[in-house]
Amino acid sequence: MINDKLQSALNGQINEEIFSAYLYLSMAAYFQSLNLNGFAAWMKAQAREEMSHAMKFYGFINEMEGRVTLKAVQEPQKEWKSPLDAFNAALQHERHISGRINDLYRLAMAESCYPMQIMLQWFIKEQVEEEATASAIVHQLGQIHDSPQGLWLIDRELGARKSD
Repeated sequence: MINDKLQSALNGQINEEIFSAYLYLSMAAYFQSLNLNGFAAWMKAQAREEMSHAMKFYGFINEMEGRVTLKAVQEPQKEWKSPLDAFNAALQHERHISGRINDLYRLAMAESCYPMQIMLQWFIKEQVEEEATASAIVHQLGQIHDSPQGLWLIDRELGARKSD
């Protein structure tokens, strides 16, 4: 059984993960408005991945005989100055989520909840990958500056992402 403190924190993380999906769907819509369909496809795949993360937390709470309680999801940003600005925002958001996961791990340690510590190890590893991927795209976008050809090449590359 999970205690109330851990249950509340995990329910908060479900909300964070669903917001992440919402944010990435908003970014997908932004990219589609710019006719950058590869960028949009990448963000839609990212949104699906974030929803799967929310469901991992949902399942864990239930496995631990807790109660999932869903909260209202904040409205995401809708506009960015450029594709680079949007991916910088995605990178900052992933860093925020990494901090939240680390806080959850510290809480699980403090509460001696070993199953939660084990479950969170997967998320810690996942966040390293998430930040590295977003950072690499930020660097690529920074290197091309305002090159339409460079943007087209990155759009094509991002559109080739295999959906999970």
